Amino acid sequence: MTKPKPPGTKRSDVKRQAILDAAAELFLSQGYSATSMDQVAERANVSKQTVYAQFAGKEALFVETAGWLTQLPGDQVQRGMDELPKGKTLAEQLTAYAVRQLEIARTPRLMQLRRVAIAEAERFPEVGQALYDAGPARAIAALAQLFERWHHAGLLHAPAPKIAATHFNWLIMADPVNRVMLLGADALPGPKALKGHAKEAVRIFLAAYGPRAE
Repeated sequence: MTKPKPPGTKRSDVKRQAILDAAAELFLSQGYSATSMDQVAERANVSKQTVYAQFAGKEALFVETAGWLTQLPGDQVQRGMDELPKGKTLAEQLTAYAVRQLEIARTPRLMQLRRVAIAEAERFPEVGQALYDAGPARAIAALAQLFERWHHAGLLHAPAPKIAATHFNWLIMADPVNRVMLLGADALPGPKALKGHAKEAVRIFLAAYGPRAE
């Protein structure tokens, strides 16, 4: 059943979204190298010319697909991080962020996207670059901007905010993501254990980057 178009939606936008939907399904199910633009056109029910009118080639299509699959989850992780809510400690704010990041990163589509990038890394390094830019690099850049503000406000001691953001990101992500990638989805701890991991990551981070006594 075809979904009705929202009022004011351009026909080209509808086709572009159909192409992204089809590309995501194919890239995730059979990998980058096994997916062709012909297959994407057929799955999206558009002509091959239409696919190329929207995307210069398969690399560009994958880059756009990776960004589309990761942008909304990334936005959800970042929500509410700009300001420290009244009555909430810095540790509580960072822990809430860490829990959101872990919960979203464990979703099957994002795990499969990561596996596709790893599988194709040697032959198509641009695939991994696209996913890194849309995922970890974007998250670290947003954290670095936040940590720089918190450093100047005296909430953190992070004179090199990008390094601090990188440390925080991988304190949260390294162990759970590696477990899932190498051992499968069943290796990921449950919600209670994930929250415990998040709290410990924040404790270690603040031990290194917490405000310094004058």
